[in-house]
Parts: sequence; C-alpha cells; structure tokens
Amino acid sequence: MSVIKINAITVPKDLGDEVARRFAGRIKAVDGRKGFQGFELMRPTDDRETWLVVTRWDTEEDFLAWVQSPDFAEGTPFSYGSRKRTSRTSAINS
Repeated sequence: MSVIKINAITVPKDLGDEVARRFAGRIKAVDGRKGFQGFELMRPTDDRETWLVVTRWDTEEDFLAWVQSPDFAEGTPFSYGSRKRTSRTSAINS
C-alpha cells in the first residue's frame, strides 16, 4: 500500500511559471528520500489559482521524516513572503 499526500496551494497567476520552475528544481531533494515513490504537480488549466501537489510514500513515517527534515525546511517552494498558502494534507492508502 502507498500513502498519498495531497497539498492544495494557492498560486497567483503571475507566479505560476516561477512556482513550476521551483518545484522542478526541488524534486531532486526528495527523490532520494527513504520511502518516496513519486511526485506530481497539478497546475489548473483554467482561471483557478489552486494547484495540487501530490506525493506518494511507502509509509506515513517516511512522509513525516521528509517534512521534518532540514532539506524540506530549507527548500520548500512555498516561501513567497506574504503569499497565501492553503494546505490540506490527505492520506489515501492504496
């Protein structure tokens, strides 16, 4: 079974390309983490500003180890100063 984490983030239209670039650059930081299975960045194709960040993990513990790591804290692309971030994390066992 996999643990799937989904974060909904608000990305203003004028920052979309920059956010996509940052995520592309950060995938290497998580790629080698224990239990990491995969990553998807889902960008809306309409006028919505909510993007989905989907990651798959072997276990909940593997995910928690990632979000509590210095690599996550240092490089998360959610740091836009005062930009709004809406985050909901969901787990789906598959």
